Amino acid sequence: MPFTHDAIIIGHGLAGAVLCETLASRGLRVMVFDAALEGRASWVAAGVVNPIVLRRTVPSWRASELLAIAGAFYREMELDYETELWKSLPLAEIFPTAQEAAIWQLRMREPEMSRMIGTGPLHDDGLEKLPQPYGHGVVLRSGWLNIRAMLDAQRARLSADGSFAQQRVSEEDMRRSPDGIAIHDCSAPLLIHCAGPFKQVPGVVPVRGEGITVRMRGLGLNCLLHRGAFVVPRGDDVYRIGSTFAWDDVWSGPTEEGRRLMMDRVQRLWNGEMELLDHWAGVRPGSKDRRPILGRIGAHEAVLTGLGSRGALLAPWCAEHLTKHLLDGEPLDPEVDQARFT
Repeated sequence: MPFTHDAIIIGHGLAGAVLCETLASRGLRVMVFDAALEGRASWVAAGVVNPIVLRRTVPSWRASELLAIAGAFYREMELDYETELWKSLPLAEIFPTAQEAAIWQLRMREPEMSRMIGTGPLHDDGLEKLPQPYGHGVVLRSGWLNIRAMLDAQRARLSADGSFAQQRVSEEDMRRSPDGIAIHDCSAPLLIHCAGPFKQVPGVVPVRGEGITVRMRGLGLNCLLHRGAFVVPRGDDVYRIGSTFAWDDVWSGPTEEGRRLMMDRVQRLWNGEMELLDHWAGVRPGSKDRRPILGRIGAHEAVLTGLGSRGALLAPWCAEHLTKHLLDGEPLDPEVDQARFT
């Protein structure tokens, strides 16, 4: 049958956007459907790219490999879209106890960790204004992705090409045939679900994250910061602070409990003037084993989900890995294959 497109993507969050870019780079004609649903995590995500599990001071899953791929991918997107998207920024970890400081020193002796972390001082005027009786460590290979700017830029280009539709797709809207799938007047031999927690997939665990946006006048922090929560500078002494993790009642939106928790963490960090500008929440697509979930779920359907709180780090590798599987027939890594949950 004749197709209008080579692939259809449902969902234009971080996963859908990165996959769309990856498929388009292979010359595929891609159609994207997306709906403005409450709880979309990508639209409120802080965008921190951090290769370290800070609560245990160990590298995150495949950190070195994923960092190199992510940095190259987002820098290429910046050039293509002529929009600032990616910043390599050091991340300061303020040690809450002397024991944490000692553990950091021990981890620095490990070959893999020695390339990712170091000790202070990190010369930042704002950081020096904050209490840190046990000092701070520095995550050297961290960064920040402006996810909202990336989504807006790609959406504008897709819309100009007639390759984007802002509408929700139900199961009844999909017409399956032996050759492919049609949705409304669009058709393709391949449909990829990137709708995160809005698509029920075995192994996906929805997780609510809450955070706040505050103005801390006079702080002048320029680096990323972690002290019980991530602090992301956005200019003019405005900072994004996040986020919480909740596995129950995930669709409740911003909660009073979440706001109090975030405000308490900020007030322990900064005793100067502070103004609450925004309180936000999003539902992340986590997974039962904290690994991405991708692969075929039907003759002409596949899924990319389960990126959790490290989506900006994981998405480029996952999109490339899935693309090679779907287009080139390369086997999926068993650690991310959705078949492990079916």
